[in-house]
Amino acid sequence: MDEPIIVERGGPIATVVLNRPEKLNALSRASWSELGRRMLELSSDEEIRCVILRGAGDKAFAAGADIAEFPQVRADSTQGRAYGELIHETMQAVSRCVHPTIAMIRGACVGGGLEIALACDLRIASDSSRFGIPINRLGLTMGYGELIGLLAVVGPSVAREILLEGRVFDAREARDKGLVHRVVADGALDAEVRTTAERIVSGAPLVARWHKRFIHRLSTHEAHTEAQWNEGYACFDSEDYREGLAAFLAKREPRFRGK
Repeated sequence: MDEPIIVERGGPIATVVLNRPEKLNALSRASWSELGRRMLELSSDEEIRCVILRGAGDKAFAAGADIAEFPQVRADSTQGRAYGELIHETMQAVSRCVHPTIAMIRGACVGGGLEIALACDLRIASDSSRFGIPINRLGLTMGYGELIGLLAVVGPSVAREILLEGRVFDAREARDKGLVHRVVADGALDAEVRTTAERIVSGAPLVARWHKRFIHRLSTHEAHTEAQWNEGYACFDSEDYREGLAAFLAKREPRFRGK
């Protein structure tokens, strides 16, 4: 059996592939677990500077969870909670990855697939992509752990529209709603994502990690300690800051080392 999650590495850029193209990359329970594990693994790898998430094939980023196995893994509220907690853990692994993440969206990006994309820092979609969370037709709700990501990106008003209608809509509407950052022609998606990743990689990796951490703290209104506040100035003690400043003054490209 093919691996449900594949990780490809190319220098400082890692690509995580949702690999069930015969099922439009729908995630089985095993897939959710493996995705979380691989994201935690990448997060601890200091050689990585950017992670791209995409679906295998050209028909879908991911068509959500694999509904065919629900009678076995989501048959009642007890199983539903266990499954929901697994999804939440996986989303946390994606959203709290220390490295910048990019969702490369081609084709269907619905249900749990959209949730995965929303957990990424940047979302770039092809013009023919489709979006939505049509779970009202299943009599299924998003648990609190799943709603967190949707609300963080679009807020309660758009979240209500998406969930109450259960409508599937196009990439332009997804951009208008704030679900994606950029929409490009179908044939330009690979190049656009690659260029974006290279821009991220060319920056100081410590700065990218710090900015992710600071934005998370402030956007979730966490009470921060004096030590956390002072972390906003730790960059001035880093080798990357000295290198970036020296390179700017010397009018050359910086060579960041993540130290």
